[in-house]
Amino acid sequence: MRLASQPHTPCGPAPAAARRPLAVLAALLGAAPALAPAQGLVLQPSLTLQELPAALRARLPVTVEGARIAGRVDERLDVEGGAVLRRHDLVLRADTLSHTSADDTAIAQGHVRVVRLGNVYEGTRLQLKLDTFEGRFDDVRFELGRTGGQGEAARVDFLDEHRSVAHRVRYSTCPRPASGPWQPAWAVTADEVRLDMASDTGEARGGRLEFQGVPLLAAPWLSFPLSDARKSGWLPPTLNLDNTSGFETTVPYYLNLAPNRDATLYPTLMTRRGLDLGGEYRYLEPTYSGQLRAAYLPNDSLRSMDRWAYAVQHQHTLPALDWLPGAGLRLNLNRVSDDDYWRDFPRTSVITNLSQRLLSNEAVLSGGQGEWSYSLLAQRWQTLGAAPSIVNIPAETIVAPYDRVPSLALRWRPAAWGGALEGWRLSADAELTQFRTDRTPVVWDGVSAGEQRSDVNGTRTLGVLRLSRRWETPGWFVEPSVQLHARHYRFEQALGDGRRSASVVLPTAALDAGLVFERATTWGGRALAQTLEPRILLAATPYRDQRLLPVYDSAAYDFNLATIYAPNPYAGNDRIADARTVTYGITTRLYAQDSGAELASLGVAQRVRLREQRVTLPNETALATGRSDILIGSTLHWDRQWSFTGTWQFNTEQRTSVRTVLSARYQPGAYRVLNVAYRNNETTGARSRLLDIAWQWPLAALGGSMPSAVPGQALGPGRWYGVGRVNYSLLERRVVDLVAGFEYDAGCWIGRIVLERLQQSASQANQRILFQLEFSGFSRLGSNPLQALRQHIPRYQYLREDVDPPSRFQRYE
Repeated sequence: MRLASQPHTPCGPAPAAARRPLAVLAALLGAAPALAPAQGLVLQPSLTLQELPAALRARLPVTVEGARIAGRVDERLDVEGGAVLRRHDLVLRADTLSHTSADDTAIAQGHVRVVRLGNVYEGTRLQLKLDTFEGRFDDVRFELGRTGGQGEAARVDFLDEHRSVAHRVRYSTCPRPASGPWQPAWAVTADEVRLDMASDTGEARGGRLEFQGVPLLAAPWLSFPLSDARKSGWLPPTLNLDNTSGFETTVPYYLNLAPNRDATLYPTLMTRRGLDLGGEYRYLEPTYSGQLRAAYLPNDSLRSMDRWAYAVQHQHTLPALDWLPGAGLRLNLNRVSDDDYWRDFPRTSVITNLSQRLLSNEAVLSGGQGEWSYSLLAQRWQTLGAAPSIVNIPAETIVAPYDRVPSLALRWRPAAWGGALEGWRLSADAELTQFRTDRTPVVWDGVSAGEQRSDVNGTRTLGVLRLSRRWETPGWFVEPSVQLHARHYRFEQALGDGRRSASVVLPTAALDAGLVFERATTWGGRALAQTLEPRILLAATPYRDQRLLPVYDSAAYDFNLATIYAPNPYAGNDRIADARTVTYGITTRLYAQDSGAELASLGVAQRVRLREQRVTLPNETALATGRSDILIGSTLHWDRQWSFTGTWQFNTEQRTSVRTVLSARYQPGAYRVLNVAYRNNETTGARSRLLDIAWQWPLAALGGSMPSAVPGQALGPGRWYGVGRVNYSLLERRVVDLVAGFEYDAGCWIGRIVLERLQQSASQANQRILFQLEFSGFSRLGSNPLQALRQHIPRYQYLREDVDPPSRFQRYE
């Protein structure tokens, strides 16, 4: 038998027993239906399912089914034999269902089952006083559709429409067996859980986290949010085992200060050092945002000193001013207490970007409007273990860059001209910079042997004009350009020839041209398009003696197939090489005709000096007339499984390879990737020959085929994965860096253990063991090996990817 009710009928309102049972489930979930005046129904087109407003949901019809329905209107209603109540997004099932109007109480007994929003609740008996929403639900089992979590409670007491109390609760994402007792691998248990939907908070008393029956964490009292909303409270602890600092424990605490501001405290106890107090503060406003991170370790036991560090990032959009259009301010401040901070805290500090030796501290005011842009920069460097002088630098000492205090730059980028000069572009750059350093000044007289450079403070005024025009068609391009580079120096100390100022003006003319030939072809039955792209660059710059000038910001470009076509071999503005060069090369590419994807490429290039290059960086010898090394570069991406890249630098005079980089990747499927790279470099004083291997591979795949990936769950439960990266020096015959370990996916939990070893000097390496237990859909406990794995293993895939949660309609009954 079925009984249905409507919110309004010509015969009057439906019986109360037919209208009220919706409150049973609403109270169970802590949300009571709200009544509102009737509103007219307005139809609007929609491509997605829309949730109904609370006022409308409360007025939806209720359908009651059962083998037998009996009772009297406004007194009592009884449903027996497979009682079912339906309304909008809920289904309530029980063996029997009754409602008495005198006390407005509904009682459902025997195999009570409630389904709403994809969640399922089951119990033996549900009693609820509908007017005050007081009652209880006995022997409750629940399953949450969004997270896949399951749980049980001995009893749930409903205090009112917003508050409820659950007793003896257990929750886990481990599946429940079809029969027999539920013994999850991990579970969160609590003696009592109080829920307050009005404040969106919950409280647990006597909470414990157990794994394989062993308690891992316990808290006598715990507060937590009931939704994705932020809430202040403790975060899962992090554990580390380091060969220098010892056992490390971090227990973060999150502070939800405001909707646009928060902070996190990171107290870290290191058994060999002491207590490190770290923290992070973040803020977001309509015109500015940023974060402040700091750490303080009083009286480090290993160093007998206080250790500290801070990092500030700030971006600010300034008010519009006619004389300063589009202005914005950016701050990037980084500082540590001592030269050994990068060595002692390579990864464990909350300020991870300070685990390096060169720290930038800069403030930048920049903006622009239309064709003009500007910037004002103040930049200072903190160099950890910096050399006091550039002379006789030890192997493990580095030289600090020059500070810019300040640097003012102005750029002009107008649109291309029209008329008789159509397509020509003129651009201009101007810069005024004061360079300073704390190093002991060095002055070279231009004759003496040894350190052949000047290292003095000074101010540089720079101006660059560039005129260019590019003609381009599908089959060819030509781009002539002329550049005038002018700079003036004023020094705080005389140069080797007695000058306290110097000026250099240099023009550079260049002509860049190329052709593109294309033909259709096939290879292995695959339709391809092949191109042949010859290119030539002619460059000419006269000679100006620049030997005695300091090098503030110049360095040699990395010699590759992109920079070989630059007119000047040096970056920066302190060395403009005299050049009369011809650079030529040719590249061929293969494209798939169906998709247009580049499948393979091969390029060769060489530079010919038509006269000796006399302008060089300090301590470099002049480059004689003749040919440079030959550069060869190739890529291969024939299918999705294999990829290959390689560059080769060959010295034609010595007939030997001076630099080689070869890398290959094999990725036959998800969670299976093998990266191999070989690097040989003999162009620097310290030769290197390295073999680099990185991998992520399921161990079961070593003996046979693997199943397809499960969305969001890797290859399914019960899988072991090997992960790691090894950087091996073939010359020294030793491991330089190592990250290697295993991951085990049990389905509802993941275990990871990784050994990390990073070489810091010729005789010192930092080692630590990373271990982690991840409870799926809940939290992680232990170290954080995921950061190391993602950083060191190209194409590493996390075993739990975020996927769209299942629709609540998948469990509609």
